[in-house]
Amino acid sequence: MLLCIDCGNTNTVFSIWDGTRFLCTLRTATEHQRTADQYYVWYSQLIEHYRIDAVITDVIISSTVPRVVFNLRVFADRFFNTRPLVVGKPECLLPHAPRVDVGTSIGPDRLVNTAGAYDRHGGDLIVVDFGTATTFDVVAHDGAYVGGVIAPGVNLSLEALHASAAALPHVDVTKPQAVIGTNTVACMQSGVFWGYVGLVRGITERIRAEYERPMRIVGTGGLASLFAQGDMLFDTVEDDLTMHGLTVIHAYNKDHKAQ
Repeated sequence: MLLCIDCGNTNTVFSIWDGTRFLCTLRTATEHQRTADQYYVWYSQLIEHYRIDAVITDVIISSTVPRVVFNLRVFADRFFNTRPLVVGKPECLLPHAPRVDVGTSIGPDRLVNTAGAYDRHGGDLIVVDFGTATTFDVVAHDGAYVGGVIAPGVNLSLEALHASAAALPHVDVTKPQAVIGTNTVACMQSGVFWGYVGLVRGITERIRAEYERPMRIVGTGGLASLFAQGDMLFDTVEDDLTMHGLTVIHAYNKDHKAQ
């Protein structure tokens, strides 16, 4: 079985793929000091709790936090006796090579989302990912990543607002009952929710106008479902897009190696 690991700036997600479906998804906070042994203790306890009988034969990792990759490599090698495939490394092949400026470093999460979205929907896509940053990835007709947009993440914006304005409290992200808030919390929630609805709509409209072809919009990330309530922002919302992309890239590398 394949263990997919997606390490973001805030959370690290582990999912077990049996070839047809994900058996489980486990989530933990991203901490660069966590050792391979600590990963395994956490992982094995949850696997036992969910009563999952899984023999891991392969591991693939996508990480936007370079400092954690070493311990995740050791984790895979020590406890599963396998060398993990790491997205973004030269030995990890992509189904479609990106077309961006020479020397540009592309986040592994964006490459994985591109692979997963193209596999499911074909090309001419905008993938909007609500993570620590809010990213917009443009997928060409042939599946290549051809650029995009990076904006501050929703929670990052809220934390900055709370930290910089002493009188403003920390609030949860939710859809407000009305645009006009009648108290401080409601005002902040309205500003964040409808502000990001406007940001997503505005950026995707500009991308479409510049791209000059019809494009589908795919939403993903923890807050995608929430913001889908605001307006018709997305053609589809897929919570497991990144994990699906990891299975696509792993399968491509396995097939290429077998040839």
